[in-house]
Amino acid sequence: MNDTAILLPPGSGSQSQNQLLFRIYLIYRTILSIVFLFLLAMPATRQLVGSQNPVLYTAVSVIFLFSNVTLLGVVAARWQRSNARLVLLFCVDIVCITLLSDSSGGMVSGLPLLLTVTVASSAVLISNRTVATLVAALTVLAILADTLRLVSMGELNVEAFFPAGLLGILFFVVSGIVQLIALRLGRAEAMALQRASDLYRLQRLNEQIVQHMQTGILLVDSENRARVMNAAAGRMLDPTRPVALEQGRPIEDYSTELTDRLDEYRRSGSQNSVPFTAGASDVEVLARFQALEDERLQVLVFLEDYRPVAAYAQSLKLTSLGSLAASIAHEIRNPLGAISHATQLLQESETLDAADRRMVELVLTNSQRVNDIVESVLQISRREPPRPDDIVLADWIPGYGERYRTAREEPGALTVEYIDPLAQVRFDPEHLERILDNLIDNAMRHTKDATGKARAELRVRVDRGHRECIIDVMDDGTGVEPADIPRLFEPFFTRSASGSGLGLHLCRELCELNEARIAYAPTTDGRSRFQITIQQQEWQD
Repeated sequence: MNDTAILLPPGSGSQSQNQLLFRIYLIYRTILSIVFLFLLAMPATRQLVGSQNPVLYTAVSVIFLFSNVTLLGVVAARWQRSNARLVLLFCVDIVCITLLSDSSGGMVSGLPLLLTVTVASSAVLISNRTVATLVAALTVLAILADTLRLVSMGELNVEAFFPAGLLGILFFVVSGIVQLIALRLGRAEAMALQRASDLYRLQRLNEQIVQHMQTGILLVDSENRARVMNAAAGRMLDPTRPVALEQGRPIEDYSTELTDRLDEYRRSGSQNSVPFTAGASDVEVLARFQALEDERLQVLVFLEDYRPVAAYAQSLKLTSLGSLAASIAHEIRNPLGAISHATQLLQESETLDAADRRMVELVLTNSQRVNDIVESVLQISRREPPRPDDIVLADWIPGYGERYRTAREEPGALTVEYIDPLAQVRFDPEHLERILDNLIDNAMRHTKDATGKARAELRVRVDRGHRECIIDVMDDGTGVEPADIPRLFEPFFTRSASGSGLGLHLCRELCELNEARIAYAPTTDGRSRFQITIQQQEWQD
C-alpha cells in the first residue's frame, strides 16, 4: 500500500458543486432562449410575445441563445470562479429578459417573473452577499425603469407600478432567503468536508498502523478467502509473493492447519494455543481468531511469530539455569578443593602400591575435570562485558599459536593454512583466545580419536563482498551426526564421555558478546569445520 496519504483538498467539493449549479443555470438559459424563439415561431402563441416590438423580441432571443451556446462550449468552466464575470452574466440576463418583457407589453406579459430565477441563482453562485444583493437591486431597477417607460409612452397605466413594486419586493425577499440557505448549506458542506478529510486521515493512519504492525492480520470471509492482509502476515505465510497479490486467495493455499483451526473456531468458538508452521516461510506461528459477526462469517485472524517468544523463554530458562548452576558451582568448589588437596597429599605417600596409586590418579583426574566444569559454568554465568580491541590477525594468530603450544603438554600439530594480511577485526583478545582454545582442543581430540594423531587446522579468510572476516577451525574427526547439529551449542549437550557439554555453548556466548557468529559447517570433503564470522572493521590498502 502507498505510504503517502492523499487528502481531499479543502473546498474541492464546494467548487464542484458550484460548477454543477452553474452548468444547470446555463442549460436553463439555453432552454429558455429556445422557448422564446419557439413561442414567436408558433402561430398559436405568436400573439403572446413580441406584440409591441417583434423585431426587438427576435433579435434579443437570438442574442440570448447565442450567448448560451458560447458559454456552454467555451468559457463556462472558468466563469463560475469569478464574481465579476457572474455579475456580468446576470446583468446580461436582466437586460435580455427586460427587453423581451418590454417588447411583449411589460408586466402584463408575465415575463418579468422569470427574473426570480436569475435573482435566486445569483444568490447561490455569487460568494459575496453584498454583490448578490446588488444583482437583486439591479433587477428591481430594471423592472421599475421599464414600467416607467411603458407608462410614460401610454402603453401601461399607472396601476402597473403596483405589481412592479410587489415583484421588486419579491426579488429582495428571494435573494435574502436564498443567500441565508446557501450560507447555511455552505457551512454544513464545509463541516462535512472537514469531517470527511479527518475520517480519511484516520483511515489512512489506521492502514499504516496495521501494515507496520509486527502481528500478522488477515480478514477472512465466509469462503475462507483472505480479503485483507498486512505485510507481517504476508511475511509469515508466503514471503515470496507481494501482499497486493494475496487479496482473495484461499487461506488453504497457505496452511491446511490454519484452515482447520479456523473451521474449528467457527464451529465451537475454541482457540488452539499450540504453535504451528504456516506457509512457505517455515515460521512457527500462533493463531488467534476474532469474529466480526455473530454468525462468524467474517473473521479476523491474528498471527504471532512464535520465535521471539520461544527465544525469550529459552533466555529465561538459561538465565535461571545459569544462576542455579553458578550457585551450585560455588558450593562445589570448596569440597572439591579439599578432595584434590587430600588426594595430592595421599599421592605423595610412599606406602601406596600400584593399584592404590592408580585409584589416586583417577580421583585427581576426575577432580580436575569437575573443576573445569565449575570454571566453565562460572564463566558462562558471569557474562562479563567484552573489552574489544583492534586485532590485526596476521600479527595476532602466530603469537596465539605459540602460546597454545607452550601451554599444553601434548599440543599436537596446529597448522595455519592462510592468513589475509588485510584481516583486521574488533574483538576482545581474551575472548577470542578462549574461543579458539575450546575449538582447537575439540579438533585435536576428535582427530586423535579418529586417526591416532592430534591435528587441527586454522584458516583465516576475508569475504570482501560482505566485509566479513571468517576464521575456520577444521579437523579430520568423524564429524557430527546431522541430527545433533541443531543442538551443538546447547549447554550440557555432548556425545563425548569425557566432555562437559559447555565448551561450544561458552564459545557461542562469547561470540554474541562481541557481535560475532559461530556455526558448524562441514566441508565438501567431509571434514568438520567451525566458522567464526566477525564484521570487518577496517580495510588497509
